[in-house]
Amino acid sequence: MTASAVIPRWTPPLDAEALSDVLARVQVWVPFDADVVLDDAAIALDEVPPAKEDTEKIAGRLRGHLVRLVTIAVATEAERDTAAAQLIEHARLLGAEDLPGDHREAVGQLRRMGWTASELLDRLVAMRCLKEVA
Repeated sequence: MTASAVIPRWTPPLDAEALSDVLARVQVWVPFDADVVLDDAAIALDEVPPAKEDTEKIAGRLRGHLVRLVTIAVATEAERDTAAAQLIEHARLLGAEDLPGDHREAVGQLRRMGWTASELLDRLVAMRCLKEVA
C-alpha cells in the first residue's frame, strides 16, 4: 500500500439514537404465533357470542392479527395470488373499521374479522408463506 492511499475510518451504520430505537423495538417484539390467531378466531366464531365487555379486547387482538397477516402476505408477495389478494383487501378494510356500538353488530364484525384472519392464515400456509399450523 502506498503512503498516499487513505482508508476511510469505519463508521457504524446506525447512530446511538437509532440503535436505542432498534433495541426498544426488539424488547417489545412478540413472535408471530398462528395458534393464537386460530384461538382468537375461534372465540369470535363460536356459537356463543363473546360478552359485551369482551368485544373491544377481542376486536383489538383480531385487528393485530389481521395487520400481521397482511404484513406477512405483502412481504412474501402473496398478493400476486387472486384469492390471497381478495383476503388481504378484506383484512385491510375490516381492520380499519370501528367496532359498532350495538353488541349484535359488533359480534357480527368480530366474526367477519375472525373468519378473514383464519382464511388468510390458511391461504398463506397453502402458499408456503407460513409454516403449517396444527
